[in-house]
Amino acid sequence: MKNTINFQALTEYAKSFSGLTDGHEEVLASVKDEIFQRIPNITDAFYAKLITIEKTKPFLEGRIEQLKKTHSKWLESLFSSAFDSHYTEAMYKVGDVHVKINLPVEFMAGSMTLLSNLIISEIETLTLDSTKKAELTNAVISAIGFCLLIMQQSYQTSFLQRELEPFLKMTGISETLFSNLSSAYTPSN
Repeated sequence: MKNTINFQALTEYAKSFSGLTDGHEEVLASVKDEIFQRIPNITDAFYAKLITIEKTKPFLEGRIEQLKKTHSKWLESLFSSAFDSHYTEAMYKVGDVHVKINLPVEFMAGSMTLLSNLIISEIETLTLDSTKKAELTNAVISAIGFCLLIMQQSYQTSFLQRELEPFLKMTGISETLFSNLSSAYTPSN
């Protein structure tokens, strides 16, 4: 059953939880040149840590160099993109890909925490006043929270879809019928 996602509504929803604002986007963009220079170090440190976690190894081995390229591009997007419905759709697809490779959801959430810590450590080395560093730290936390929420939403939808497809095939129920039955169902109190 294919869900139609309202990416504008999802963007607003994610921003409401993450606290991401236009002001945060401006702060992120204002340091992109300095941060872009540090992305290779952040990415190297990130994957050096991930490979030490035993359960992540099967997802990383033989792929780290390609993953680093993709990861670096995404990091650049944190500091150079508008967090709009197009960005939301792209992040949603990232979550969907993670489901397709059976990446446990806690890996994604844990990775975002590791990444936040690495970026914040880099922020501390920038030649900015303490107020600007605090604003930038808040912006990074909000941007990463935004991305995490979008990917978790994608995980939930994609996982349910993956579980539903065999059920529909086994029972012979069409997606339309299932959708209509689901819409009509009201749980009893």
